[in-house]
Formats: sequence, C-alpha cells, structure tokens
Amino acid sequence: MTKPGQPDANELNIPEPVKTHPAWQRLEEQRKWYASKSASCKNRYQGLRIAQVACAVMIPVFNLFDPPDIAKWLTALSGAAIAILAGIEQINQYSTLWTAYRSTAERLKHEKFLFLSAAGPYRGQDEPARLILLAERIEEQISTEHAKWINVTNQVATQDKKQNPGA
Repeated sequence: MTKPGQPDANELNIPEPVKTHPAWQRLEEQRKWYASKSASCKNRYQGLRIAQVACAVMIPVFNLFDPPDIAKWLTALSGAAIAILAGIEQINQYSTLWTAYRSTAERLKHEKFLFLSAAGPYRGQDEPARLILLAERIEEQISTEHAKWINVTNQVATQDKKQNPGA
C-alpha cells in the first residue's frame, strides 16, 4: 500500500511536458475512444446473439402451446425476431468493429509503452524527436483504421445492393 502523496507502483511516471504535448493527448484520447467503442460493439454483438439464441430456443417450446393457433403465432414471431436481430447485426457490423477497434486500441497501447520506454523506433532519440515520431505513428494507425472502416462499410453497402437490387 502506498502512502498519501507517493505514486502507486502501477502508475506511470510521465513527464509533464509529455503529458501536455498534443501527440500524447491525441494518443490517450484515441486509445480510450477505441477501447470504449470496442467494448460497446462487443456488448451489442453479444446482446444480439444472446437474443437470437433465446428466440431460437423458444421455438420448440412455443410449439407445445395450446391452442395451436397461438403456438403458430409465437413461433412465427420468434422466427421473425431472429431474422430482425441478424439483420441488425449484419448492417451494423458489431462483430467486425469490435475486433477492429480492440486491435487498434491495443496497437495504440503498444505504441504508448514503446514511446515511454524509448524502445523500438523511439530508441536513441531525444524527447522532441520522439514526440514528433509518436504523432506520426499515431496518425498512421488511426488513418489505417479509418481506411479499414471505410472498406467494411463499402463491402456491406455492396452486399446489400446485391441482395436488394431494386432498393
């Protein structure tokens, strides 16, 4: 246990000029954004999948209901709900975005520790040069992620046009 005023052993000692530099602030902002979006997409994807499984499991149960007309309606509604939930997941690409955003968040975290350790591409450079390189590398990773997002969005749109040519 640490005493008041002493830094926690797990807390990183980041120099004040680094903390206030735009590259560092951008790194932290983007790392948190990607981690948050990844968690959100993961929760939505898993929620949709759980709801689909629950609807599917209920179909045989609904078939046991009496009178048979109610069983048919409940079965049909459950099947329709499965299709709607699958469509929502397909359109929003929660699974794909979850993994893409998590990957980017982890790459940014990796970049953060390389920078703080003056390792990898940051080895042997003074702080101003390291900060410039950090800014360039962060923007490259964010740009790459954005290009992947556009590619996925275009693929979904193309697939949707093929499935619904008159729309």
